[in-house]
Amino acid sequence: MSDAPDSITIRRPDDWHVHLRDGAMLQAVAQITARQFARAIVMPNLTPPVTTAAMAEEYRERILSALDFGTHFTPLMTAYLTDSTDPDDLAAGHASGALTAAKLYPANATTNSAHGVTDVAKLAPVLERMQDIGMVLCVHGEVTDAEIDIFDREAVFIDRHLSRIVKDFPELKVVFEHVTTEDAVQFVESAGENVGATITPQHLHINRNAMLVGGIRPHAYCLPVAKREQHRLALRKAATSGSAKFFLGTDSAPHAREAKESACGCAGIFNAPFALESYLQVFAEEDALEQFEGFASLHGPAFYGLPVNEGTITLEQVDHRVPDTFEAGGTELVPFHAGETLHWRLAE
Repeated sequence: MSDAPDSITIRRPDDWHVHLRDGAMLQAVAQITARQFARAIVMPNLTPPVTTAAMAEEYRERILSALDFGTHFTPLMTAYLTDSTDPDDLAAGHASGALTAAKLYPANATTNSAHGVTDVAKLAPVLERMQDIGMVLCVHGEVTDAEIDIFDREAVFIDRHLSRIVKDFPELKVVFEHVTTEDAVQFVESAGENVGATITPQHLHINRNAMLVGGIRPHAYCLPVAKREQHRLALRKAATSGSAKFFLGTDSAPHAREAKESACGCAGIFNAPFALESYLQVFAEEDALEQFEGFASLHGPAFYGLPVNEGTITLEQVDHRVPDTFEAGGTELVPFHAGETLHWRLAE
């Protein structure tokens, strides 16, 4: 860290996986993401979920309405896949620009995923159509079988489902979202150029001890859960490697403090306020600052077939303390790194 430059300037980055919620929570968090990122792939797991192109257009308008006047931010919308998704609607939404991608949630895999896909085989007509039109499939890669240990669910999903999807639809663009294991890294690295992955800041910083040592720590709980240290180290190596297969996706997922600190705390980490600072700290620790712009600003647009952003942002090497909480629509949000000191800060 001592040999790191005083500042780093990169193309304005994008967030290729974020939860902006709806209603009062959307009003509270949308600007936080827009402050750092030019574009974001917005998750569709609302209640009810965003399952059609028309619903995606309506949600996009609500997001834009939640932003401060003059903010330059583009929400990239996704459709929530179900057992009855209409391929024609997806194709029409993609052609019109209403939809950038579609999201595969196995039923009950995470927050608000009860309407998700019960059998991946049922998606064959949808995936074939997406392959034909070049539409990206975003995947929450976990099985939900009760008998499968929660720490093994990503690896089992690869064996049972993702390997088959990639084999059966070899030209389909697939983003394996928020990868958490060495298994996932190896799968993505061994797949073709049409398979990429996003990595969150929390999975680069914490292993499962963060949730369980010294008491149950609900603000370190997300899905997929953090895994063993060997997996965290594999993710750090992948993120900082310079490989275009890996790019930034925060999976920032805000929940009211009382919903996290409860008998059944919600899964999700709210990392949006200092996401770039959190990522950059990892790249500095790994002596890989020269790879940061690729991970944050270049690899994602290249995978999605979009232009890189024109503007730039600068981060300065300045110690600062992360606030304990943020106010959000009459409640509190506890951010990732709450109370900790980060060593980089986004320049205003």
